[in-house]
Amino acid sequence: MTGNPHLAARIERAGLKQDELANRLNQRIEALTGQVGKLTDRHVRNWVTGKTRWPQARQRVVLEEEFGVTAEELGFIPPAGRTRAPSEDPLRRRTFTTASASLAAAALLPAAPSNGSRRVGMTDADRLEHNFVELVQADNESGINVKLETRALAHAQHALDLQAVGHAATRVRQRLYYLAAAFTGTALWAAVDSQEAQRASGHLNQAMKLAGMAGSSEMQMRLWGHAALLSYQQRRLPDALAAAEAGTRQHICRQDPLFRSLASARLAGIQSALGDPTPALRSLEVAERAYERADWEEERAPWMAFFDRAELDGLSALVFGRLGKHAESEAHLHRTLARLRPEYHRNRTYYGLNLALSQLAQGELEQAYTTVLPHLPAPGNRMTGRTGDLLEQFGRGLTRTAPESRIAVEWADRHAEGERHP
Repeated sequence: MTGNPHLAARIERAGLKQDELANRLNQRIEALTGQVGKLTDRHVRNWVTGKTRWPQARQRVVLEEEFGVTAEELGFIPPAGRTRAPSEDPLRRRTFTTASASLAAAALLPAAPSNGSRRVGMTDADRLEHNFVELVQADNESGINVKLETRALAHAQHALDLQAVGHAATRVRQRLYYLAAAFTGTALWAAVDSQEAQRASGHLNQAMKLAGMAGSSEMQMRLWGHAALLSYQQRRLPDALAAAEAGTRQHICRQDPLFRSLASARLAGIQSALGDPTPALRSLEVAERAYERADWEEERAPWMAFFDRAELDGLSALVFGRLGKHAESEAHLHRTLARLRPEYHRNRTYYGLNLALSQLAQGELEQAYTTVLPHLPAPGNRMTGRTGDLLEQFGRGLTRTAPESRIAVEWADRHAEGERHP
């Protein structure tokens, strides 16, 4: 179950527990119908987990009034062909009492600016940026999950809300738009890594708009990289190529060689997927040269902290693997895993599984099996998203390469055991 991070983010942003939201909605139902509502925290939990994808009409009305946005903007998905009933018309919802409407405003307004006035300043933006750094660290250390996506969306909304509660200078306003784009970009990356294409597309559109309002070529470069991976997952390779090329054209790539290195390595990855080695290897060479010219004393955005020599080797390994150069891919992956910072658990799993695949492609069954074992999830847990795909690829490759081997039989037993656990 993928969950509904949009609704979860609104609830978190409002500082409400699930039973508290249910009580507030019941008050709204009573104001609307004259009868006490019967919503409980179980209803809210079903909405947040995605078990209920389209609540009943009365529930949608009070949810929209509570949060001030449509049910679709709250992450709910109407059944195919469903249209709004007349009772759901926005004009109908305006008949709520003034007291009822004030609940929504109280829930959505952020805390007062830290300086105690109606002016929003750099101190408020600093607090948000500190939270962004913590989110980036959580991604690196623990990996992506729906909770991280939810937190990122909640912080993005907070950055936008701050502009509604007080005056801000142009420089502060641009920085808040930048932070809103940064948080939304993290939610985008979470959805891409989880392979939730519909959610990712929505995050991408919003993040691009915010990055444009912030005037940040650095953030746009980051987003074009995520857009390229999203299109690659959807097998839209021309779009993936165009997005990766757009990333290399951002001003930040001319200004800072390290950004050019990352954008060029990502471009090489898409070019290799198209099957033409010449442009892919040329882009990798550009990435290598730019990396050597980078000034490591220069201060950069927190999200760029992941890109180091280990990551460049890892991206290079993916290029060689897609081009069928599995020995070169394996060599780069060994260097990646040797250099990877210990706190980068998610990347270690990702590149470890790629190493097992490169060894399997070279016919090294025993070595590949030894490599993959430490990265298997505990019984009862399942890998999802990109890492789950790699694990599935390994199983298919093992069955195709040596279906009757001892290793293939043992792998099948392990897989069956994992599926039997609750």
